[in-house]
Amino acid sequence: MSLRQYEYALAVAEEGSVTAAAETLRVAQPSVSQQIRGLERELGVRLFDRTPTGLVPTAVGRAFLREAQVAVSAARRARATARAGAGDLVGELVVAVQLGFGTRQLPGALAVLRRRFPRLEVTVFEEPSATEMDRLGRRNVLDLALMAKCDRTPAEAHHLGDEEFVVVLADGHRLLDTDRVELQELVKEPWVRFDRDSALDAVLQSVLPDNQDHAPPTAARVSQTATAARWAAHGLGVTLVPASAVPHGYEHLARPVFPAVSQPVVAVIRQAAGPAETALLDLLRQQTWHHGYAAS
Repeated sequence: MSLRQYEYALAVAEEGSVTAAAETLRVAQPSVSQQIRGLERELGVRLFDRTPTGLVPTAVGRAFLREAQVAVSAARRARATARAGAGDLVGELVVAVQLGFGTRQLPGALAVLRRRFPRLEVTVFEEPSATEMDRLGRRNVLDLALMAKCDRTPAEAHHLGDEEFVVVLADGHRLLDTDRVELQELVKEPWVRFDRDSALDAVLQSVLPDNQDHAPPTAARVSQTATAARWAAHGLGVTLVPASAVPHGYEHLARPVFPAVSQPVVAVIRQAAGPAETALLDLLRQQTWHHGYAAS
């Protein structure tokens, strides 16, 4: 058995077909089919069942693929460690960020990382759903995740600081004259909110009444923090976002709230983390994570 066979089997399980796996791997379809057949012959088991919706791992296949993923990940980290020891780091670093977190800190850390390892490719995506972040983490596809909370072991979870939430108001809003806005003052205001299953909307629900009799009016729902802040600035409604997510040029319209709303910022790295994850974690620790907010 070889790591290539493991990688091909994992790709087939992920894509659901040999054709799609071949396209993802950028190899010829017969090569993937041959490797899978050879792997099944060597193991003496059938790894996949053919169904109307595609190839599905068998019970034995699922157990095998879990171990194959561990082996492939370990090999990738071993290669990265060897290259880093030689002053180089090649490969891909996959980072997931809970929507709105680290908007100012992560770019600075990644810029330093890329200057240090110019051949390292970094993939970053924002994920609004805390449930989806947890699912991705359990699938072992993330190298580092930046989120508000974590059920992982302390060795994997690292508290970087706290993110204070602020309201963004329209230019000329009556409450801009205050240094800190009382949330009770905003109960009857229309709100620019986030998708219902997002972690950011859950924060708003936790600090404002959300029932039929007292629910704040919803003017719109959006998927991005920058959009929410801009729409609030133009008078569509008020919004509540992490302080670091306020877009440049809109800071003068943001105010901290009373009672204060904040969440811990936690970085989670994969088990047996490689040099890229470790270096990015160290750089994130060097960033400034403010609990307090000061408009500029």
